[in-house]
Amino acid sequence: MREQNNRPNIILINCDDMGYGDLGCYGSTVHRTPAIDRLADEGMRFTDFYMASPVCSPSRGAMLTGCYPPRIGFGRFEGRWVLFPGQGVGLSENEVTIADILKSQGYSTMHIGKWHCGDQPEFLPTNHGFDEYYGIPYSNDMGRHGPDDRMPPLPLMRDKSVVQAQPDQRNLIERYTEQSVRFIRDNRDEPFFLYLAHMQVHLPLYAPQRFVDGSKNGRYGACVEAVDWSTDVLMRELAALGLEENTIVIFTSDNGGRAKEGGSNAPLNGIKGTCWEGGLRVPCIIRWNGRIQAGAISDQVVASLDFLPTLANLAGAADRIPTDRVIDGVDQSDLLTGRSKSGTRKVFFYYSGNTLCAVRRGRWKLWVYRGREVAAVRELYDLADDIGETKNVVDYHPQIVAELTALIEDCRADMGDEATGVIGENIRPLGAVDNPVTLTQYDPDYPYIIAEYDLKERG
Repeated sequence: MREQNNRPNIILINCDDMGYGDLGCYGSTVHRTPAIDRLADEGMRFTDFYMASPVCSPSRGAMLTGCYPPRIGFGRFEGRWVLFPGQGVGLSENEVTIADILKSQGYSTMHIGKWHCGDQPEFLPTNHGFDEYYGIPYSNDMGRHGPDDRMPPLPLMRDKSVVQAQPDQRNLIERYTEQSVRFIRDNRDEPFFLYLAHMQVHLPLYAPQRFVDGSKNGRYGACVEAVDWSTDVLMRELAALGLEENTIVIFTSDNGGRAKEGGSNAPLNGIKGTCWEGGLRVPCIIRWNGRIQAGAISDQVVASLDFLPTLANLAGAADRIPTDRVIDGVDQSDLLTGRSKSGTRKVFFYYSGNTLCAVRRGRWKLWVYRGREVAAVRELYDLADDIGETKNVVDYHPQIVAELTALIEDCRADMGDEATGVIGENIRPLGAVDNPVTLTQYDPDYPYIIAEYDLKERG
């Protein structure tokens, strides 16, 4: 059996569309999340944590590679905001992921749940550092929802094969949790990396009936509380196996919530798909018993981009981070372990697709473009005093505006900006294949357990 505190296990739990205000420890009064709240009590809760995109495919590719989406060709996908079934593009085989680095360091690696970085064989998790995969390769609304639906049947995969089409989404969280427990047990004596990406709370809102019956906030609340249940199961499993002290647990969301159907980004302005704070600032909790101070709250600017260098360092694999390319993540291990009260991220850029919308440095956020609204703007917000971005103070701080504008110009030159027509000097190509096909094809004679989903929600 391995020595404790040598190459810690890592569990990364990533929800889908969960908003800043959806958890009890972030202020929700309608969702019961005792297991996740306990993670915050036993670890560090971040108030200023960002995903690198307000929508899912760019967000996930960025988190895995430590690079802003435009850096890796993940700003747009043949004109689309996210990847769709059967597209011939995805995460390039030349990119290096967190899983690649940890696997090279002797970790067993598994991805469970939503992938959304490409569904062709070249782009799947098992080609990007994961030993095993079990899940749906894109969003759970990309299945058949009616007789005239053009979407192919929703695929549930194991590794590179579809094991079921059109699964019952109401019990997928149970299946994901079971697979997580199996993986943890199978690898209890060696370091492991588990990336668990729930489909909740993406539309359609499916959860086991037990949670629907007990929810105070409809099906949305049921989905949030089902995620809390799953988290509780995994934490109990770690305790039962004696792995609590040597496992880093991260809980976060891929982008801001829709703030509809019962969700909340409070007290932030904006929703999923926008570069207001509510689109990219999300919950993040990191727990590592004995190494991260229990109950700590950090207001330092931290991003999902920072996971790759931080986890590589904590796993003793810092020398495996690529040096032949730009990596946008910074090592935040000193902040996590209390060696420093200050984070190492000085600047964060807000991209909508390939359009550079804003920059944050310290307390200041300068807007230059509204992505989906297609409009140039000039707005400055003091996020320390105005978290809701309600008071434009651009006319009162000309020096700050000049300094942030210079950062914007440097970023445009580096990664490009569709709004101003600038092509970045340090961007890498999106992966692409010829003759792509969908993973499934509809067969009217096949005995699907759910031939057409009863919830028509998409988003």
